[in-house]
Amino acid sequence: MELQLLFTGLGVGSIYALVALGFVLIVRATNVVNFAQGDFAMLGGFAMVVCAVDLELPYGLSILLALAAVMAFGALFNLLVYYPLRHRGLLPVIISTIGASILMQNGMLAAYGPQPQSLPGAFSTPGFMLGPVFLDSQYLLILAVTASLVLLQHIFFEYTLTGKKMQATSQDKEMASLLGIPVAGMIMLTFVYSAFLGGLAGILVGPILFVSVGMGSAIALKAFAATIVGGFGNVIGAIIGGLALGVVETFGAAYISVPYKDAFAFLILLLFLMVRPEGIFGEKIAEKA
Repeated sequence: MELQLLFTGLGVGSIYALVALGFVLIVRATNVVNFAQGDFAMLGGFAMVVCAVDLELPYGLSILLALAAVMAFGALFNLLVYYPLRHRGLLPVIISTIGASILMQNGMLAAYGPQPQSLPGAFSTPGFMLGPVFLDSQYLLILAVTASLVLLQHIFFEYTLTGKKMQATSQDKEMASLLGIPVAGMIMLTFVYSAFLGGLAGILVGPILFVSVGMGSAIALKAFAATIVGGFGNVIGAIIGGLALGVVETFGAAYISVPYKDAFAFLILLLFLMVRPEGIFGEKIAEKA
């Protein structure tokens, strides 16, 4: 029973980790929180429904088209929501991301209605037994994709010139600009990649949770909690925090209460805010009075 719950919790936590990773990348690049990050997952799920269900395209092609659509929307999001307000301070940008989130949800509500949409899984077989544990094929896919993305992202940021430019931009935009790095282009790339992460999360979790207008908000709240638990702005912390919250939520639902399973992540968040507000991998910052 415990092994089964651990497997399920890691699968759910991987979705939170992907969205949390998008949160962290945007924060490091722009110093603002994109509260529409979870809605990229919602858009990815609905784009997949359009391609795979409505148009009945091949599943692999549907994934590519859905991801391309979400990434294009990420670029548009940067141009219309962040870029015009980038010099107006943090609050106007944050409010604009909240407004964009509301617009995206209501636009999708008008297009598809409130009824959740069913999305088929990537595999025809539901899974297989490994000893006493049933390994669901969709959860296995989620774990494999998340692990692969973490590895590829590490290689990208550590061993490619573009990755180093993105890191330099996130650390000090003015110095990066003086060194000849196209800061606006790096921020655009960050938004596109964060949209890719969110859209991929929506595509992966769609066959499990169904695709609905509110799915992005539910995922985003827990992913945001994961970024704080792991250490705000820390990439490794976002991944560990997402996995941890997924496991805690799954075990809490099994042993305490299913209706209140969404509350366990926020109880963990409150505990961290009281005991260790900088998170697991965060560092205390001293400020002069």
